[in-house]
Amino acid sequence: MFTGIVEELGSVAARNGSRLRIASNGVLEDSSVGASIAVNGCCLTVVQMGEGWWEADVSNETFQRTNLGALKTGDPVNLERPMAADGRFGGHVVLGHVDLVGEVVSPAPDLRVRIGRDQMHLLVEKGSITVDGVSLTAFALDDDSFQVAVIPHTANVTTLGARRTGDKVNIELDVLAKHVERLVTSRGTVAKRGGRGWLGRLFGGRHT
Repeated sequence: MFTGIVEELGSVAARNGSRLRIASNGVLEDSSVGASIAVNGCCLTVVQMGEGWWEADVSNETFQRTNLGALKTGDPVNLERPMAADGRFGGHVVLGHVDLVGEVVSPAPDLRVRIGRDQMHLLVEKGSITVDGVSLTAFALDDDSFQVAVIPHTANVTTLGARRTGDKVNIELDVLAKHVERLVTSRGTVAKRGGRGWLGRLFGGRHT
């Protein structure tokens, strides 16, 4: 589990097929082969490491469903290690599972991102959202986009300060909103079928 507080701005050192090499220092401090590190909000597994670099194998599915597929040598990337059990919880619950790729409508500091209309119901005013692995607060929601405020510090130490109109960014929606949607949707299905099940018992009442 991550918190969306970027620890280091690394860079792409090389890409050889499915193997991605990242140049970094800080996140390697207590990492080892098999450890997880989030790259632009996408959880990857360290498979090899050396002085100032580490590598991960990235599936075609991940390349296609995130902005990692567009990375080129030298591109900056946001890096975060999983939260330690005794660490401070600085952002919000981030799983490192990218839900979709959004498009930058306007750059920082008033960063606006467009996503699918069918995903907007999972955002709430002043709710949490992860953009390229950065925990932010969404506001000014409309039919297909949201805005986040990127302070100068965040712009300087993450990729968000360099994002321009048309750039693609990884989006992870709030996991709590996704679970609530799943529960509500499942309850509705149970109700239509006339059964109660565990959701019926959970929410109470008689389904007809």
